Amino acid sequence: SEIDVDGGIDQDIFDINEALGLDLFEGDIKLDGGLHNYFLSWMQERNSIIGDNYRWPHVIPYVLEDSLEMNAKGLILKAFEQYRLKTCIDFKPWEGEKNYISVFKGSGCWSSVGNRQEGLQQLSIGANCDKIGTIQHEFMHALGFWHEQSRSDRDDYVSIMWDRIQAGKDHNFDKYDDKTSDSLNVPYDYTSVMHYSQNAFRNGTEPTIVTNIPDFMDVIGQRMDFSDYDLQKLNRLYNCASSLSFMDTCSFELENICGMIQSSDDNSDWQRLSHVPAGPNTDHTNMGECKDSGYFMHFNTSAGAEGSTAILESRILYPKRGFQCLQFYFYNSGHESDRLYVGVREYTSAHPNGTLRLIEEVKGSPENYWQLHHVSLNVTSKFRVVFQGVRGSGLSNGGLSIDDINLSETQCPHHVWHIRNFTHLLNTSPAGEAGKIYSPPFYSSKGYAFQVSLYVNGTTDNPFNLGMYLYLISGANDDQLQWPCAWQQGTMILLDQHPDIRHRMSNQRSITTDPLKLSDSSSTYFWDRPDKVGSTASFPNGTQFKRGPGSGTNTFLTHQRLRSRNFIKEDGVYILLTMEDISHLLSTQPSVSPTFVMNTSTTPTTTTASPVTPSKEPDTEVPNFCPDNPCENDGVCVVVDREPVCRCPAGDNWWYMGAKCERKGSTQENTVIAVSSTIAVFVVMLIVTITTAVCLKKKYSKGKKNGESRHQAE
Repeated sequence: SEIDVDGGIDQDIFDINEALGLDLFEGDIKLDGGLHNYFLSWMQERNSIIGDNYRWPHVIPYVLEDSLEMNAKGLILKAFEQYRLKTCIDFKPWEGEKNYISVFKGSGCWSSVGNRQEGLQQLSIGANCDKIGTIQHEFMHALGFWHEQSRSDRDDYVSIMWDRIQAGKDHNFDKYDDKTSDSLNVPYDYTSVMHYSQNAFRNGTEPTIVTNIPDFMDVIGQRMDFSDYDLQKLNRLYNCASSLSFMDTCSFELENICGMIQSSDDNSDWQRLSHVPAGPNTDHTNMGECKDSGYFMHFNTSAGAEGSTAILESRILYPKRGFQCLQFYFYNSGHESDRLYVGVREYTSAHPNGTLRLIEEVKGSPENYWQLHHVSLNVTSKFRVVFQGVRGSGLSNGGLSIDDINLSETQCPHHVWHIRNFTHLLNTSPAGEAGKIYSPPFYSSKGYAFQVSLYVNGTTDNPFNLGMYLYLISGANDDQLQWPCAWQQGTMILLDQHPDIRHRMSNQRSITTDPLKLSDSSSTYFWDRPDKVGSTASFPNGTQFKRGPGSGTNTFLTHQRLRSRNFIKEDGVYILLTMEDISHLLSTQPSVSPTFVMNTSTTPTTTTASPVTPSKEPDTEVPNFCPDNPCENDGVCVVVDREPVCRCPAGDNWWYMGAKCERKGSTQENTVIAVSSTIAVFVVMLIVTITTAVCLKKKYSKGKKNGESRHQAE
């Protein structure tokens, strides 16, 4: 059995908000201080914000309120990683800064536009808003961007069907002239994550927006990822020269091979080629579609002696985060005894000439297609990436090839599901159960066994869509694991195979295991042990196992969008899978100090992550927020040890203090107090010194006089 997390309906942001009866500006924008005042301060640059005052700093403070659904919390952090990978915008937990974004579960998905300079600024990720593209969209508003189709030049690119718009919603389609609009000199973008869908605010079944180029009708309104033009505008507005976690990419199209070098410590070389008789016939970047282009690096293992080695090294790279993911495509047309070793050459003060550390051995039988590989590096000092090819003992007709390398300071996916001959599957698979395929079994980092299914041509209720579902299955560790499975977030990514990771628009959904979720048809726990709640299934080799109920969506991606990017390449698709423990996000409120920590070593402060069993409900904890906020001056109230406590805002040279943040302190005031205190202490010490001296003098005089009297008497 399977459940759809979105009810089996492909709802855009505006559909969700409309169903909730929200009347927000342009569907998902919160206006502060009324429409007129808002426009007076904002409308001088319509596609983006005005002035530095309304921009955020490059590192934006945020709070994830406890009201957020757990799946949304995990996805918000994933959205932040996309901002880091593709822009210079970073996010940090709030530590008392004056202005910050408070992300909470409100009614619907919405945000204000730009930094409103009002302290706590709300951004709502409500029910069914937990999609990474939706979260990116709302944070783009917060960073200062409006919707794409409100640009002054939009009539050159789209036509608004005014008679198809709901009564009273016409204003959502207003546009603004070039005196009040600045698109940052970026062309109109049908693919923008900020563009309305074709059916926004419609009063029937016909689209309200028609693209002047018909091919883009099914493109507008995408919520997969940033488009290239989205990133151009964002990086121009915030003066980004480079992105934060991106390190390098190379498709070997230029003769300088991205600054990579052939090592002097080997006895052979890698060659830059466009084809090899034994394979590959084309590179992976262009797949032979572009004349006079399409190169890769190849180590020939058909010549030379056994053990012959070729080492290719990247330019020197400088890490900032301490963890990296290396991704590349590999083609083996040699012998199964040939080896590719991936490692790093690390440079430290103790080893200034570098120390080679091999991390992973890539081996296997030769295949006639490119294969995607990931290697986690975890380097903290400056380094080079090293590809070392070694000729094996067997007879080879070809060799080892690599292409489309990407290196970023991100976490690698845990698993890769490669589905080949995908066009054939699309053309021949029926909708429904008969067209469903299952992934191999995988294990999470905590030891849970799981599996993913793909409806190639959709379900019977929703054909012409990819449907994708996640299941727990019986595994080798089940006796040692906590049941029901608690707060494991499974993420399924259909990879856009663009050669440059910064330009990919992959599509993903995440499912989080709530240990208290009940099955619809019974009182059993949905994510309980598969042996208990699952049904019998078989692997292709005939081995039987238990598969629990599935959770996912039958509207994962339309077939039109599937064909609009590089999802299908070399007639194959890649689904990247990760299941990770997010129980540390149960409480994301500040603890005793204003700093709240988001790493996995933090112990939750309000909700325990102890094992949950079906026979006993977990203890109910007091929510870590205040029903009424007694704090003044934009202070935030949280509950600590069941008592309300105010977290007071602070700046570089000022702060609020007191039980309700009612008193303001500053560096200047403290200086005055310190100087006054110093003077006061000096005066007091002077008085004490003088008094002591006078007393000692009197005592000495009296003693001397008594001594003289005794002497005369003798």
